Amino acid sequence: MRIIAFLLSLMCWQFVSAKVRLLPMFSDHMVLQQQTDAPVWGYASPRHAVRLTTSWDGRSYLTTADGDGQWRIDVRTPSAGGPYTLTMADGGKPVVLRDVMIGEVWLCAGQSNMAMPMEGWMVKTNADVIASSSQYGNIRLMHVANAVSSMPDDGMPQQKDAWQTCSPETVRKFSAAGFFFGRALSMSRNVPVGLIMSCWGGTSAESWVSPDALRTMPEFRQAVDDIQNDTLTAVQHENKYQSELTEWLKTVGQAEGSVDAAGNVSWAASGYDDGDWVVMSQPGLIDKIGYGNFDGMIWYRKVVDIPDGWDNKPLSLVLGAVDDYDVTYFNGTPIGHLENCPTIRNYTVPARLVKRGKAVVTVRVLDIGGAGGLRAKPENIYLKCGKDSIILDGEWRMKMGANLLDCQALPVNPVGNPFMPTVLYNAMIRPLIPFGIKGVIWYQGENNTPHAFRYRELLQLLINDWREQWKSPFSFLIVQLANYMKRQQQPMESEWAELRESQFKVAACMPNAGMTVSIDIGDADDIHPTDKASVGERLSLLARHVAYGEKISCYGPTLESYLLKGNSIRVKFGHADNGLVVKGGGALKGFAVAGVDREFHWANARVDGDCVEVSSPDVAFPVAVRYAWGDNPECNLYNGVGLPAVPFRTDEWKGLTVDR
Repeated sequence: MRIIAFLLSLMCWQFVSAKVRLLPMFSDHMVLQQQTDAPVWGYASPRHAVRLTTSWDGRSYLTTADGDGQWRIDVRTPSAGGPYTLTMADGGKPVVLRDVMIGEVWLCAGQSNMAMPMEGWMVKTNADVIASSSQYGNIRLMHVANAVSSMPDDGMPQQKDAWQTCSPETVRKFSAAGFFFGRALSMSRNVPVGLIMSCWGGTSAESWVSPDALRTMPEFRQAVDDIQNDTLTAVQHENKYQSELTEWLKTVGQAEGSVDAAGNVSWAASGYDDGDWVVMSQPGLIDKIGYGNFDGMIWYRKVVDIPDGWDNKPLSLVLGAVDDYDVTYFNGTPIGHLENCPTIRNYTVPARLVKRGKAVVTVRVLDIGGAGGLRAKPENIYLKCGKDSIILDGEWRMKMGANLLDCQALPVNPVGNPFMPTVLYNAMIRPLIPFGIKGVIWYQGENNTPHAFRYRELLQLLINDWREQWKSPFSFLIVQLANYMKRQQQPMESEWAELRESQFKVAACMPNAGMTVSIDIGDADDIHPTDKASVGERLSLLARHVAYGEKISCYGPTLESYLLKGNSIRVKFGHADNGLVVKGGGALKGFAVAGVDREFHWANARVDGDCVEVSSPDVAFPVAVRYAWGDNPECNLYNGVGLPAVPFRTDEWKGLTVDR
């Protein structure tokens, strides 16, 4: 009897002490997708029964945790509403989730233009919207913490109260594009909206695809296998990487002429003659002087007068942020090296290098994508000795070095690196599956422009992969890349135009997908346009049509057909809702035509109903027409509801990225 009593007391102790554990995505204030079987899962005592009760209908669900304590229950959700509670227990103290809403859940994913917050980080402050954000209590926000993993991970970094009600405090650091999308959707549909932000600036699409899916593309198979079969420690990786990077820089330097046969960095030497280098005001990005498509080495030199009293004293050299990597020299001696773009460069110049008179600061920048150069404000680049300083803004000497396209592959440090294939899917998408979502808004592609043609296959793979993993044909809405970089004076080939074309083709061929155009809201000098309100609102129009079946205007004029007519081409547009419009009046711009010689010339264009007639005196018999084809094209064709025309080309001539 004593043995039986002991066993019963032990069972009671287990019963009382047991407690359900949930992943961070299940918290107070969350939103569950309406009118679906919404998965809820977590951990409990192994083999224990788990009961979940929903307050909207009083229904209880019962399941049993497996041997590892894992369990899952799919709860039937009603039409949009709330607040409700979910109560879960496995025999111990219940876990109660409060203020749960039923509505529409969307995943906001991509790179920096999706990550751009409502306030700060080089974005104009949406002060009025932030101040009034409390009125949008039906909008709930969840931010997935940045993380990487070499293998698919079902866990998430622990976050207290992962879901938060929209307020001035919670919205400041949330995706601006995501918030404006959610606000417009909530207001038009009159439903609670849950927004899950999972994005990381500067990352490529391949980082967001699962290992098994990415292996199907031969270009990535070896990289995926190397990541998953890796056995080195973090320290071993760091040492290996630094050794490989040193050798790579030496090889590239010798090829471009900056490093001599003995391995000396001649372009950084104090006595080097840089008289034939270009004079460029610093700080500044090379995009502003016509090198927006360049990725590779950029060299900067600045002669500084070291005053009396600074001899043999350590100095601080502050350069601000450098896009992307830098090696910085003082009189030819390396004094610092960083590989994180946003990090402020603050290097120490050893006292032994400091002598009165002329000195040379040299910055060797490696631009690996997007803009390149020194990002600081003018007053934030300086040389300092104690309380005295020399501001270094103004004229520097600049020379373009090796182009990455002509170099061997850049060594990669895999430790904590978000740019590796699959690692963001593993850590930032896989843990969300199978949380019920209505769809995805996707703003990414800038990092893939050098391989724009391949992107059409990669993006299709990503969409199919995520839908397969979720077991759901959810909607997938794409933001086409905005206009960016110096405007081209003549029609030219463009990686950015080819990437936009890939985005359009994917949206056109995939079921339950769509694309919104942002060719009119970009910034020539900044890869991060600040008008995220237009992006979010256009996405909401697209969602209302694609995901919810509303018959509304959500597309701009889109190429439907074209007809060659002697010395002109007649282009017919679909989605010319309320007619074609030349925004701002004046001449219709952005069209170019070419003959059989494949040389494009700007065209004269005029609207005729739902068509545009284009011709050029330089092309007697045009055979192809392009619109808004360029990095930052001047284009002004809209429909009557204010949506810009979709960039297009009628030819299929080989572009810049087909063979990359």
